[in-house]
Amino acid sequence: FHRRRASGPDDEPAPPPDAYLTALGMLSRRELSAAQLRDRLRRKGCPDEQIDEALARLREQRTLDDARVARAAAHLETAIRRKGPVRVRQRLRALGLAEDVVDEAVTEAFRDVDVGARLDDVLARRLRGQAVADLDARGRHRLIRSLVQQGFPLDQVLARLGR
Repeated sequence: FHRRRASGPDDEPAPPPDAYLTALGMLSRRELSAAQLRDRLRRKGCPDEQIDEALARLREQRTLDDARVARAAAHLETAIRRKGPVRVRQRLRALGLAEDVVDEAVTEAFRDVDVGARLDDVLARRLRGQAVADLDARGRHRLIRSLVQQGFPLDQVLARLGR
């Protein structure tokens, strides 16, 4: 247990942290997009010029790679969380990734995935043996909203529910 020294009037403010070293530390804990890294470094008080230099250096060293981040996030959302293409695309955009990188990652993630079969699996798990016809209007709306929020296209959801 260490006590912090009370700052006096003669104390100078601490210099901003080194953007490159701070970024390396952040990337050692988890994969981040350039936009996420830039935002976190700004919050730490790093100057923009240092941030730009650090990001350029990390890209050169291939330590920072938005395409790799996009592929990993798309795989997580697709294979692990079993989300549909719309939701995966939203998630990747939220990471601050460029649209072309998002398109490529989503295409790659769903290359071997039958979205209709995935929708059927999620629908069966959600219904737990209950027939769609047994649902009242409120239950159907709740089911539709849930499936659309998981990233499945509305037209496919409605077709599966016989609407």
